[in-house]
Amino acid sequence: MQKELKDDRLRFFIGDVRDKDRLYRAASGADFLIHAAAMKQVPACEYNPIEAVRTNIDGTINVIDAAIDNSVKKVIGISTDKAVHPVNLYGATKMTAEKLLVQGNSYSGDKGTKFSVVRYGNVIGSRGSVIPLFLEQKKNGLITITDTKMTRFWISLEEGVKLVIECIKKMKGGETFVPKIPSMKLIDLAEAVAPECEKRIIGIRPGEKIHEVLLTEDEARHSLEFESYYVIYPEYNFWRESNPENGKMLEEGFKYSSDTNNNWININQLKELINCKKY
Repeated sequence: MQKELKDDRLRFFIGDVRDKDRLYRAASGADFLIHAAAMKQVPACEYNPIEAVRTNIDGTINVIDAAIDNSVKKVIGISTDKAVHPVNLYGATKMTAEKLLVQGNSYSGDKGTKFSVVRYGNVIGSRGSVIPLFLEQKKNGLITITDTKMTRFWISLEEGVKLVIECIKKMKGGETFVPKIPSMKLIDLAEAVAPECEKRIIGIRPGEKIHEVLLTEDEARHSLEFESYYVIYPEYNFWRESNPENGKMLEEGFKYSSDTNNNWININQLKELINCKKY
């Protein structure tokens, strides 16, 4: 990364989110901090639960402490739809991390550090995502599908970065930002990646859901809708500084789920996205 991003204003540290002293050094002099460190492979988290807790929960606590003690102005934590109604340890640790970050606003006191969260779905082509798996299976002429009904939210890395930058500008502390992003069917993705291959249904894996949710009915009661995203405001606001902007109230019973989304990516659009990424 240091070779690719040649800029004298940038400093690069080798470290670990679990290393509090190293985090304190890295956060020194920073105005904004984006917390994207996570152990995110579901099976790995299940097999190594203590390591998952140390990285995703204890690591988040370290980020909060380092940010406050170094008088960082704003902190954004990157979360996932797996944190909503979690069915696996990874999701449970990310749900906890969300709660810790939001309530970090209570701890900042006179330091004035503001904490918010960005919660979105699968990032196209990220490490451990399904496209590299399908491409590897394509070599053998067989693509495995867990369930033909399975749907997922999808966002590009570029869109995710743009969202985070916008949220840093907009945040007042305590918000969870949820972007309006398209859904896709896993069976459509498999067809886009390897139309010539056999598709075999193998059944849902442990710790998986058929559909993902980015905003629940309960959260909708204290959320507002904006043009390109939703904002979930904290129910427990002990710092009294998160003043909602003029967004639109959500209808009673609203839920933002990948299967009831009104924005879908079809097979041809998936092909274009995959080709653009040059896999």
